[in-house]
Amino acid sequence: MVAVRDEEWGRVVSEVQLRPELADGLLGIEQFSHVVVLFVMHQARFDAVTHLTRRPRDRPDMPLVGTFAQRARHRPSPIGVTTAELKRVEGASLFVRGLDAIDGTPVLDVKPHVPAFDCPGHARVPEWMSRLMEGYF
Repeated sequence: MVAVRDEEWGRVVSEVQLRPELADGLLGIEQFSHVVVLFVMHQARFDAVTHLTRRPRDRPDMPLVGTFAQRARHRPSPIGVTTAELKRVEGASLFVRGLDAIDGTPVLDVKPHVPAFDCPGHARVPEWMSRLMEGYF
């Protein structure tokens, strides 16, 4: 199993490879600054005793919260979703920054990020989440 860390994904540039026959489906995607990537966290293993409640990134300065109140990889459902910055498109590949998935992760879908759908107005997050994200990007 690949060792992974729950931090600094904001600096990582990843290649999302689609099947070659799907390349034409990317036509026009380069006009968007960001894409939403839906994927399977294929190496995550959920254990309710260990993962149902935990401190985000196992940091002692973070509160104890449930798995549904954080973005941890070990979840009851291994489905991941991330909005990532689209850097460029080459053939059937997207190059994105900030995708929190490890090498070899199966991608289920890619959609353009549309603020009207993806950024609800007046969103609220707890204070600890702001601290957790400091320096992430």
